[in-house]
Amino acid sequence: MAEATEQQTADTATTAEAKRATRKTRTGEVISSGMNKTIVVQSVTRVPHAKFGKIVKQKKKFYAHDEENKAKTGDTVRIMETRPLSKLKRWRLVDVVAK
Repeated sequence: MAEATEQQTADTATTAEAKRATRKTRTGEVISSGMNKTIVVQSVTRVPHAKFGKIVKQKKKFYAHDEENKAKTGDTVRIMETRPLSKLKRWRLVDVVAK
């Protein structure tokens, strides 16, 4: 009986790890770092226009948590999806790709 419980716990842990691995990541440029422990990252995605097919850029801003205030304006960074940290922050800084 105890072995079955241990196996269920192991299966649950494996499922949790698999679920954690599916978090979205984005790469973008820091456009603002004036707030304490928060950066604003602009991500640019190139997609074909729905009707005409021309490649167009879609820009989106993400508010990300930067615990150590490492990122500065102009840096290229990688961010990862996380639980809601404030009204707008749902992302956290993973690493600074380029200064």
